Parts: sequence; structure tokens; C-alpha cells
Amino acid sequence: MTDAPTRRKGEGPWARLRRRKVVQWGVAYAAGAWGLLQGIAYFRDTFGWSHELQQVATLLILMGLPVVVVLAWYHGDRGQQRVTASELAALALLCLLGGGAFWIFERGEQSEVADGSEGPAAATTTVSVRPSIAVLPFDNRSDRREDEFFVDGIHDDILTQLSKVSALKVISRTSVEQFRGTTLPMKDIAGQLGVANILEGGVQRAGDRVRINVQLIDAGTDAHLWAETYDRELTAVNIFAIQSEVAAAIAAELKASLTTAERKNVNAIPTQNLAAWEAYQLGRQRMARRTSAGLADAVEFFRKAIDSDPAFALASAGLSDALALQVNYEVAPRLPTLARARAAAAEALRLDPGLAEAWTSSGFIAGELQEYDRAEEMYRRAITLNPNYATAHHWYGQMLAEMGRLDESQRHLERALALDPLSAIINKNLAETLEARGRFDQAEARYRKSIEIDPSMPGPYLQFGNMQSYGLGRFDLAEPWIARAVAIDPGLATARAGLAILYLEVGNDADADRSIDAAMQRGSGIPLVQDVSALVRLYRGDEAAALERARKAVDTYPRDSLGLVLLRNADLKTGNVAAARGRYAKAYPELVSAEPPSVDMSNWTVAIQIALVLRESGETDRATELLDRSEEAIAGRARLGLSGFGVADVRIHALRGDTTKALTALREAKNAGWRGPFWRYYRDFDPELASLRGEPAFRAVFAEIERDVVAQRARMADRSGETAPTVLSPDIQ
Repeated sequence: MTDAPTRRKGEGPWARLRRRKVVQWGVAYAAGAWGLLQGIAYFRDTFGWSHELQQVATLLILMGLPVVVVLAWYHGDRGQQRVTASELAALALLCLLGGGAFWIFERGEQSEVADGSEGPAAATTTVSVRPSIAVLPFDNRSDRREDEFFVDGIHDDILTQLSKVSALKVISRTSVEQFRGTTLPMKDIAGQLGVANILEGGVQRAGDRVRINVQLIDAGTDAHLWAETYDRELTAVNIFAIQSEVAAAIAAELKASLTTAERKNVNAIPTQNLAAWEAYQLGRQRMARRTSAGLADAVEFFRKAIDSDPAFALASAGLSDALALQVNYEVAPRLPTLARARAAAAEALRLDPGLAEAWTSSGFIAGELQEYDRAEEMYRRAITLNPNYATAHHWYGQMLAEMGRLDESQRHLERALALDPLSAIINKNLAETLEARGRFDQAEARYRKSIEIDPSMPGPYLQFGNMQSYGLGRFDLAEPWIARAVAIDPGLATARAGLAILYLEVGNDADADRSIDAAMQRGSGIPLVQDVSALVRLYRGDEAAALERARKAVDTYPRDSLGLVLLRNADLKTGNVAAARGRYAKAYPELVSAEPPSVDMSNWTVAIQIALVLRESGETDRATELLDRSEEAIAGRARLGLSGFGVADVRIHALRGDTTKALTALREAKNAGWRGPFWRYYRDFDPELASLRGEPAFRAVFAEIERDVVAQRARMADRSGETAPTVLSPDIQ
């Protein structure tokens, strides 16, 4: 060990720092740190790594600098090599300070999204550590009413540009749309949207000129932070240039730094064709309505945009979304439409691999095709590229609910709602997840909020009616809500099919017949419509017609569980077990062929169906394994509701031959309020329950259910002529 360096006579502080190599070590560290951060920035932009990675790296480098200084002070010169108590104390203090900095950073990140477990309002009370902004709808300051869509397009694009800045929290368009023409004070608007700043403006279009005025306001103090007027020739290039300038100016004013990739995205010009841009904006506006006619219009507008500019990536992503939503709302043939949607999304990604909208579109299509791993990867990529894109969180949350990952689903949907708190569709989908968790009171609040936000959207009425039917066992309360969905969108065949199911449940077969015939006229290629039509015919004894409809449903969508089970029943009745097994093996290879079988919330009910087929074919071990895994999949889930497990436990126990457990579970289901869906099918037709049908307890439970639904049918008949409910009609509370 060498001697400790001592202070030399006449040596100044700077010389002493240099002698101990503090300056040299510090300069070398700073140079290395700068190079490392530049490398991280390059790879983050190239591979779409999270913005938080660079934040953490910067924090670690800042923490490392004082550590290097301490080490240099003690070891930079030839002096002391043994670690002393003072050196250890200094390093320990630095570690504590660094740990505290990390704790503050992590807490800030976590506070950005509220947990939401305390109730349905949690998502709207999010506190963000990022600067937050809402862009209110712009005023149309020209005399022409037809310019309104143009003004809305400018507004929407500026909002989109701002959302690309990950350091900002930006509220989505559907929420700010609620404040069009409002006279509310800025502070009240900001409070409802959960933001600190408001951007407002106006657009005037006159011939070949456009003037855009914008001003940024601190909602808490009503102070004007920044304002600008842009007067340019009306071209697509100038429009995008203005939007980029606005986004950069606001980010600078709010001290939100842009990464290299974000600056590139904000300055990008998606199209130089004004006609393409206008058609794209009209497509987005029509798609937001979520009606069958609106989605059809959106498809045509997006195609028009692509025809005007084939290189317009956003238009291809929009076309993909509109097509996929037609499938999701079951107003278009499933597989061919999804194929066209996937091709459009692929084209968007070919044109712009960094487009978050296109990755989200691709994820949605993969989810619709139950390619969940692929979809999840795409959604995560989209969220990394644009954390403010509410649709990515929204659709990812929906898919997670389908997979049975309800906690994660709720978190992503609440994140989407924090970005778009007044979105009717996100409120509806959050309600569905809450319903799947058995939180019916919270779900009802969200359904009603969705209807209050947009009374013209049919989906919330339909889903709220379904919750009344299958969550609360009240078909009589459900009827007006589902009828309202049909009245709002007569072209929505699934709503008419839902009404037909409801009439079947209460034994009103004549009205069920009329409803499903009307649905068939509008959506004969939709599997659900074919399935309900098959049930109507099965219930009235026309088994041949029922099987014909079931085959059409399975031909359209091979994984259609209701069509498959009706065909299975016919095969088992005729002893053709091999046909049933082969059909399931083709549709659900993960259950029939895979080792071990992969059972989750997306296929557990089919696993029970297949277990009966495998038992009949002598594959008892595999059948037992499917029943065991299905039982695990439903453990801890809600019994009631469309996403509930209903009488799955009854079916499992019956197939195991445990009659006592099966009948006990059936009684528990009835007492909990279970009334379906398809209680008549389980009572009269399901071969999985054949061993129970002769039991007095089985007949007694279903007799009680029948008495209840007959009474509900009478109440429905008493108000037959009443008007379907408006937003929150008190007579159906």
C-alpha cells in the first residue's frame, strides 16, 4: 500500500483536483456518458424502445458522477488504496440519495395511472406528473357550413401531433368533443378532463388561403401562455407544417422535450394531397359513430383517400380499422373482411414502420383471429411508439378481457379512459370488463355514463340490456334497452339477434321468430345470427333447419362454438363421433392435439364440449384433463353475465359423473340469479346434462326458473306498446 496523498504547500484547489485526477476522471466520465446516451437514443429510435429507458439511464449516469468524483478523490493519485471509513460513509450517502431519487421517479411514474380498484370513477381522477393538455374543438370562422369537417380535421391533426410527444399527457378527441361550443369556464373543463392546460383556436378557410389562430391557456389561472396566428396558402404541406410548428411551440412552452424520433414524427408530412387528407378526415369522423352505416361510409372515405394518394399510410391504417370494426360489430363477413383489413394494415406498416396507428390496427386484427401472442407484441409496440394513443390501450384492454386477464384489462382500459375520459366506447368496454369481474353496480354506472355521453351509439344500450338479462336475470328490464339499440341502428343485425335470444329465453317464440328473420335479412352471413336462427328452429322442433343454419355459421367461422355444439349433438345422436372429433380438431387444435392442452377463458366452454366427444371416443384421460383445466380456468371468475361461467361447473360435474355436486352447483346458480343465456337449451337439449335430466332436483330448479321467466314475460306484455327508453328513463331503473 502506498502512502496517502497529502496537500502540497502552495497548491490551489484546482491544482489539487487535477493532481488527484478528479478533473480527468470527471471529463472522461462525462464524455463516456454522453456517448452512451447518444447510443441509447439511436437504438431507442431504431428499435422503438421505451422512452422510460432513456430516463432511467440518464438518472443512473447522474447518480454515477458523484461516485466517480469520490473514487477519484481517494484513488486518482498514487495515494491511498485501502477504503477508509470516510470513503464508505460518502459512498453510502450517495447510494441512499440515489435510491431516494429512484423512489421518487418510480412513484411519479406509477401515480400517472390510478389503480381504479376503488370504483368506476377512479380512471377520471388520474393525477399525472407530465404536463397535461386538452385541445378543444376549433371554431369554424368561415361562412361556409361545409367547412366544418375541414376545421375538425385541423383540430384532430394538431391533437394527434401533440399526442406523439411522450412527455405530454394529451386528452383524445372524443372527450374534448363534448365541449364543442361550451360556455363552461376553462377551470371546469380542465377539471372534467384532468388537465392543467387548454389549447383553443379557430380556422378560417377562404379560397386558396387558410388562417389558423391558436392560444394556450393555463386552466388554473386563465393566463394566456402562448398564442400564434398562421396565415398560409391552402396546401396539404402547409397544413402539416402549421401543425408541426404548433406542436413544437406548445412542447417548448410546457417544457416537454421531444426525442429525436418524436421530432421526426411531428415534422413528418403524411400526404401532400389535400383531397386525400380531406377524405381521411371524413373517414375518421364517420368511423367514430360506430354504427353500421357509419362504418360503411368510413370504408369508402378511406378508400377514396388511398386512391388519391396510395402512399398515405394513415389512410391504409384507417381502412384497416374500419374493416376490422365491421367484423367486430358483425356487420360484415368475418374471414374475408379480416383478410382485407390485415392487408391494409400491412400496407400501412410498409409505408411507415413507425406508425403507432398501424401497429394498433395489426394488433386488433390478430386479436380478432385469436393470435394473442402476436397481437400482444403489436399492441406493446404501438404503446411504446405513442403512449398517448388511447386506442392502443383501449383495444389491448379489450383483448386482455377476452383472454380472461381481467385485472390487466381493467388497467389498460382505465389508462385509455384517462387519455379519453369522455369516450362513450371506452366507458362501454370498461363496463364490460367490470361486468366480467362481477362488479355489476360499477358496470352499470359505466354503461349509463357511456349512454349519457353519446345517446346515439347503439352498443351501450345493447350491452347494458345483456347485463340486465344475464348478469341480473331480468329479461323484462333488458327488453327496452335492446329494443333501443335496434331503433338507433336498424342495420345492426346482432342487436336484432340479441332481441330474438331474449324472446326465446322467456318463451315468446313468435316474437323471436320475427326478430331473427329481420336479423337474417340484414346479416345472414354473421355467425351469431345464424346460430340464433338455428336455436329458434331447434326449439320449435325443426332439427334439420337448425343444423343447416349451424353448418353455415361454422363454414363462415370455424371456431363458432354454438354452431359447433349443435353439429356435435347431431353427430353424437347418430354415433358419428369421429366427425365431431375431426371438426373440433380442425377448429381448436390447441385443445385436441396440443400437449398439454391450452385452456383459457377464450376456449374453456369449448373444452367442456370436446371432453364429451373424447369420452365417447374412448379418450377418457384427455377428457378428464380438459375438464380439470376448464375448472381451473373458471376458478374465481364471476358466474353471471355474458362473460360469466354460468353453469359450466354443473356441466363439468355431470360429465365426471358426480350427480350430487352437479345438482348442488345448479341450485347455487339458480339462487345466484342465473337465467341463461340459453337456459332452455340446457334443460331440454344439452347432452352434457343428460345424466341429470331424470333427477327430481334438476326438474325442480328449472321449474322455478321457468316460473320466474313466465312472470317476466307477463310484465313485458303489460308494457308492449311503450316507447323504448331514452338515456336514463326512470321507469326501467
